[in-house]
Parts: sequence; C-alpha cells; structure tokens
Amino acid sequence: MLAGALATSLAVHFALSLWPVDMAATPETPPLSVTLTEMPPPPKPVPVAAAPKPKPKRIAPRPVAPPVPVSAPEPAPAPVALDEPAIAEAAPAVEAAPVAAAPEPTTEVVAAPDPAIPETPPVQLPPRVDLAYKVFLGTQGFWIGDATYRFEHTGSQYRIATVGQARGLAALLIRGQGKIESEGRITRTGLQPQRFAIERGSSDRREVAAFDWESGIVTLHNQDTAALELPTYDPLALMWQAYFTPPTSDLQSFNIATTRRVMRYTVTREGTERIEWAQGEIDTERWHRRSDDGRTDGYVWLAPSLHYVPVKMRIVATNRGTLEALLDSIRVDEPVALQ
Repeated sequence: MLAGALATSLAVHFALSLWPVDMAATPETPPLSVTLTEMPPPPKPVPVAAAPKPKPKRIAPRPVAPPVPVSAPEPAPAPVALDEPAIAEAAPAVEAAPVAAAPEPTTEVVAAPDPAIPETPPVQLPPRVDLAYKVFLGTQGFWIGDATYRFEHTGSQYRIATVGQARGLAALLIRGQGKIESEGRITRTGLQPQRFAIERGSSDRREVAAFDWESGIVTLHNQDTAALELPTYDPLALMWQAYFTPPTSDLQSFNIATTRRVMRYTVTREGTERIEWAQGEIDTERWHRRSDDGRTDGYVWLAPSLHYVPVKMRIVATNRGTLEALLDSIRVDEPVALQ
C-alpha cells in the first residue's frame, strides 16, 4: 500500500506544508533524544478488538434456565405407584438438560485471541516515534528542507503529525513551517483514519476531512461527501500502513482521501534494490505508480528489515520538478533495548 500515494504524500507535504505559517503558532514539543538504527515492531490492537467479544457469554446461560421447568411437568402425570420408576426414568431427562450448556465452552473460546498478548514481541513500539527525512530537489542531493513524521499511539488510537521546514536556499523563498495531521484507530488490518487535516498558511485556513466508517461516508473540506470503500487511507496513514500490514502481493489497490477528494491508486512492486541511507546500505523493495495522465511518477523504497517503513520517496515531473526524501534518523522518546 504505497508508492505513488506515498510519493504523493511527499508532494502534498511540500506543496502544502511548506506554506508560510506563523512560527509562533506552531506548538513546541519535547525533542526525542534516542536515535535508533532499527524500527521496533508495531503495537498490537488486541485490547480493543477483544473488548466486544465477552458479551456472548451473558447470552449462554439464558437457554439453560428454560429447559428446567419444561422437564419438571413430565414426572407429574404419573400418580400411580409406577411413579417411582417413572421418576427414575425422568431423572436422566433432567440431567440431559445441562447438555444445553454446551454453548458455554464455545463462548469461552471467543477469549482465545487473548493469548495473543504473550505473543507480542519483547520490543514494543514506544508511545512516540519520529521518522526524520531530508528532502532534496532533484536526485543530486540539493537539500531544500526537512520533514518529520511523528507517530503517537495510546491503546488503539493513533495520531500522525508532520512538520516541514525549508532549509538552505529554499528557506529564502519559503518561510516558516506547515503541518499535516491524521488521527484514527489501529485495527487488525492496519490504520483506519478518522480525521485528516491540513493547515494552509494559518490556523484559520485549516482544512479537515472526517471519516464516518459506520455510515461509510467521508466528509471533505467543502462539505462534499464521498463513499468510504475499504481500504481507504489518508496520505499520512498510508505512509505507515505497510508498517502494520506488510504487502503480500506485487499489486496493491486502495483509495486515498485528502481534504478535497478521494482517488483510486494502484501501485506495483518492481523489484528489490540496495540503497544508501544515513546508517549505511539497506535492502529495499521499490514500488512505483504512474498517474492516470502519465505526467507524474511516484516511487517509494520500503525496507523489510525496518518493518517496511519508507527509506526513500521520490516524485517525478511535478510542477516543482523532482522531489526526493531520504530517511535520516529514527528517534523515540524512551530507551528501547532492541534484540
């Protein structure tokens, strides 16, 4: 779930988030001091997914109670001395009623997913993780900015926020910072966005897309609505999707919802490639998407050894030329003893 859309996320980030913003309006957050060379495994969504399942246990005892009074009248029609054997024969019938309690074991089996808790890896994702990228114009290393993607989670809820900062000569043309945010739930199939927001220049120029999964509708910035078809992501959720659910086929199709429209993407895994990043060489999978009009190509290089986070992203032939982002560091807010 990737490529062109991830590169589009990059384009969206730098076409929109490197928009003039009042620096004072950007909240300060504590820096993440620990730098990793590996990505911890993603958090497990077990607690929320298992919460609704204990309910069937309350239903199981109800069928057990009615059979008891039903079997009770049967001994009554035997008033003669024969009633003793009749009652004796009736006794097994009463014992047969508890067989109706058989569904109880099946309802208890529902709790079986709970043992998945011990299966969680010894190293877990910290509450906050930053993927910090250096952004270049072209492919020759002309540095124009930094982009940081912060992933935060509490239980089954996640928040992704990104801040772009122009650097070098680009800082003379683009001042300030820009922000994009995504919030939603961590499910067994990955991330399910609930809100996607872009701040265009100032807080009063904030655009939001709201995802209503119960009704199957996404409400866009201009109050237009569109159907929510599975799978649908926003650009930031897509960037982390492969981290939670690694791709299993060479062709992936999904929808991308921004604050203004919903688009259909199909991306292809072209092969493997060993590339350079801040920590040396790393093996990656290269994914590619060409836009429907053939004018834009998006590429993303995912690293299986880093749980499929993007190590490099590139978008070619945009109105700003070629943009490329390379992972510079992975930072967390607490020590992690990787094994």
